Amino acid sequence: MDWSSKSGRLKETVCRKALVILDGKGLIDLPSDDVRVLQRGVKSRSLPLVQCADIACDLNELGEIKLELVTSRYSKASRIWKSLMDTHHYLGSGPLCGAQLRYLIHSSIYGYLGAFSFSSAAWSLKERDKFIGWTEAARRDNLQRVVCNSRFLIIPTVRVSNLASHVLGRCSGRIVDDWASRYGVQPVLLETFVDPDRFLGTSYRAANWMYAGRTSGRRAAQRQDGAGPKEILLYPLRHDWREILCVEPRIGLCERPRIAEPTDWVEEEFGTVEFYDPRLSRRFFDIVRNFYTQPQASIPQACGSYAKTKAAYRFFGNERITMDRVLQAHVESTVGRIKSHGVVLAVQDTSSLNYTTHQATEGLGPINTQKDQSVGLLIHDTMAFNTEGTPLGLLDVQCWARNRLDKGKKYRRGQLPIEEKESMKWLKSYRAVHQVQKLCPQTMIVSVGDREADIYELFLEAAQAPLGPKLLVRCERTRNRKTGDDFLWEQMNQQAVAGIQVIHIPRKGCQLSRDAKLEVRHAQVELQSPQGKGYPSVQVWMVHACEVEYPKAVRSPLEWMLLTTVETSTFEQACERLSWYAKRWGIEVYHRTLKSGCKIEDRRLSTAESIEACLAIDMVVAWRIYHLTKLSREVPDSPCTTFFEEAEWKALYAFSRKDPPKEVPTLRQVTRMVASLGGFLGRKGDGEPGTTSLWRGLQRLDDIAATYLVLLPKFRAGP
Repeated sequence: MDWSSKSGRLKETVCRKALVILDGKGLIDLPSDDVRVLQRGVKSRSLPLVQCADIACDLNELGEIKLELVTSRYSKASRIWKSLMDTHHYLGSGPLCGAQLRYLIHSSIYGYLGAFSFSSAAWSLKERDKFIGWTEAARRDNLQRVVCNSRFLIIPTVRVSNLASHVLGRCSGRIVDDWASRYGVQPVLLETFVDPDRFLGTSYRAANWMYAGRTSGRRAAQRQDGAGPKEILLYPLRHDWREILCVEPRIGLCERPRIAEPTDWVEEEFGTVEFYDPRLSRRFFDIVRNFYTQPQASIPQACGSYAKTKAAYRFFGNERITMDRVLQAHVESTVGRIKSHGVVLAVQDTSSLNYTTHQATEGLGPINTQKDQSVGLLIHDTMAFNTEGTPLGLLDVQCWARNRLDKGKKYRRGQLPIEEKESMKWLKSYRAVHQVQKLCPQTMIVSVGDREADIYELFLEAAQAPLGPKLLVRCERTRNRKTGDDFLWEQMNQQAVAGIQVIHIPRKGCQLSRDAKLEVRHAQVELQSPQGKGYPSVQVWMVHACEVEYPKAVRSPLEWMLLTTVETSTFEQACERLSWYAKRWGIEVYHRTLKSGCKIEDRRLSTAESIEACLAIDMVVAWRIYHLTKLSREVPDSPCTTFFEEAEWKALYAFSRKDPPKEVPTLRQVTRMVASLGGFLGRKGDGEPGTTSLWRGLQRLDDIAATYLVLLPKFRAGP
């Protein structure tokens, strides 16, 4: 373990405290004498070393006033400082907390006039933290730049007007260099606490310290002298102090430590989640487990009790619980799965969540037309798929509500920069995928988008990042893309047919699934910048597929014009690009699982931020259900323990077949049994189960497994 601070100094105090705690828990055994040395007891008051005469004069009559830094705890100055504090200060000489500097106030004519000290800032103060405006992560990272004026003493017999404010002004100018010299950190903010029952804090206010609120104080049973609520005063040491303190630490993907021995898939998937409170982490894991075992249940039904339901609503309302923080841990797990594949498709898509019936929810916006009056949230997510179509996990999620007052935006979007358009969502997701690509240099990640992603700025960004993700986008015909002197579609019609490719089209609405026969053309083209943009041209490959010999019942035959930055110079490569784009339908299946399987649109929460936090959990639950569906087809003979606990599959066999096998069954066998609980019949022509029957079956499996665990000990005990 690293027991040194950022400045390289050893954390002796922290180490001492840790040893005492470990000894108290019985994890180590310290000799009793060592424990007494390590523990900080209350020190007795020392005898006065300084004789203090009555002084009543003007400030300029004190002569030269020096602020003498105490350089050693064993020096005479240290003994004088302790003597003054123990004699005249109601809190005594200490102990002071953490890092500290002590000073003596000395007059060239009268001698010592007082003393003061600075030490480490308070760990957490509600009113102070609210005044600063920093997040929990920023507070933990930047608290070292806040220093507490923990003691301030003018000897009671010294009655000199403006002396206290004069000393405060001088010490605030000196503390920056002295603190940096000893600890290697430049403070930007001072804090102190004034007991309102004893003092008015006039000297601090005269020195321009700011009032930031009151502390809560200790509980009544724990209060001693000076332990009641105190006023919090702050003094900035530079004009940009708030900007410095509010900067969050830059922790990249896969830089947080994972749980060493996860107990289940929840701890394994979210092993790097950080809420800076172990109670929140435990609550989070419980909520994810409850949502997964009952994906269609409401929050009260999934939680199972009033206390757990109340805790869940409080959890979603906690400002520390954000969608980005929850999903970052899942994204890091997704990165681990991506590294085992040569090619990964990062499919982007946008969907809307309708909360029109939730009139009490704050922060929603319009999602359809003004006449429709529907309100809700929009989500733009990026899901990673392997080339077989198995979802590996989410890579990026954006969620927002449109501004109700921002009307008529579509009529002026031609004058707006890309940064002010919703189209920017495609570039943001591409950049998020770019960060993942840096962590997976052996994997080629291809960002896939439908016709809405046909944005020239997206192609330009992909072309300018040769080591970044590749791009595969379906072209929108109305864009009228130009390639030299011709339009894109005109140039493609001039190309000869490279071959015929058959792809499977899944069922969509009333249209049945079918195998589409496609004529394939491909060519390399140079896209020209849209008129008036002034961008450079971009080299891409185009793949055109047009359905032929289609059934009469097909109203709109398939026609794709794909643009890609992946080299496509042969018919086989063109067919591979078509196969990649066909996997884009997987994200639509995922959205259906999210809405119908997890009932995210039925979640009743008070604010849009709470819905986003809940949505983050539901999105991972929906992914896992979909992942199970596809994985049971891709690797059907793998053991079922990759997804199911031992108690789950044994309970399932005991319920369904009455004869649990001695060997672990395959994933396909158990998946089909779970789906049968959800209505899957398993007939010859039914194929493999889908997500609908699986999420229904998982809800029943949870009850079956719980009953199995209750009855198993009694069964083993016998009559």
